[in-house]
Amino acid sequence: MARSRPERARAAGLPEGTDALLRRALREDRFGSDVTTLTLFPRRVPARAVVTAQAPGVASGVAAAARVAQIAGLTPRRAVADGSPVRGGTPVLVVEGDARRILSAERTMLNFLMHLSGIATATRRAVRAVGRTGARMEVRGTRKTLPGLRDLEKQAIVHGGGRPHRRDLATGILLKNNHLALLPVPEALARLRGRRGPRPRIEVEVRRLGEARAALRAGAEELLVDNLRPLPAQHLISAIRSLPGGAKVLVEVSGGVTPENIARYARSGADAASLGSLTHSARALPFHLTLLPPPRRTSR
Repeated sequence: MARSRPERARAAGLPEGTDALLRRALREDRFGSDVTTLTLFPRRVPARAVVTAQAPGVASGVAAAARVAQIAGLTPRRAVADGSPVRGGTPVLVVEGDARRILSAERTMLNFLMHLSGIATATRRAVRAVGRTGARMEVRGTRKTLPGLRDLEKQAIVHGGGRPHRRDLATGILLKNNHLALLPVPEALARLRGRRGPRPRIEVEVRRLGEARAALRAGAEELLVDNLRPLPAQHLISAIRSLPGGAKVLVEVSGGVTPENIARYARSGADAASLGSLTHSARALPFHLTLLPPPRRTSR
């Protein structure tokens, strides 16, 4: 029995709902109306294409690009797995079929590859920077994602060695300053504990020691030290560890953390760092598609 579209996407290791996203991307580029290609080649042209990395990094989006090729009526073969290191010239995907379809789907395939590999590469750079300090700080993503691309971007963070953290507002409890401007910490935590159903761990945003003390007294399980530079963050975290319950509470730093400065935050004593830049500012990793004409037939 043939697999349904969602089943094929999941079998390829893609998040649920990816098929609809990829089809929408092809429609956005009007895949079936490539006026240049269809005018030049009115009939089918058998061909093969190779997609290669043009710079060193971490591959992500290979499965998505391969699925785009399948949707476009082509036969893809992944040369590397998502999460693999690549260098300039490394082949990541081979596609066979009608050259007209290859040319028309090229940009959509490369867009996913470039964007997602950029996220994975930035994440790997941050993870390695933390590792060089000897700290065991977790690198987390955030909800600062492009609309519609969240699950693929979160997956790219995993490919880079990070943790996606909470996917959405329903999968985590984070008391931010704007919540606490309307409600004191003890009452807020009491209401959260009183809700029905499973309850995730409660994290509270803090910027000063007094806020951290109040959050711990109210029973916060995680603290988010937000928008402090590395040295002030280190001083605050050190003070938090001396509070009752502070030695065991998970402390996360966020706000202004980047792959370039994360090593300084790693020395602060934080257990985790969340980086919005991984998804909203990662530089795309360049890829190139080379179309290879079919071999010429030799006369006997």
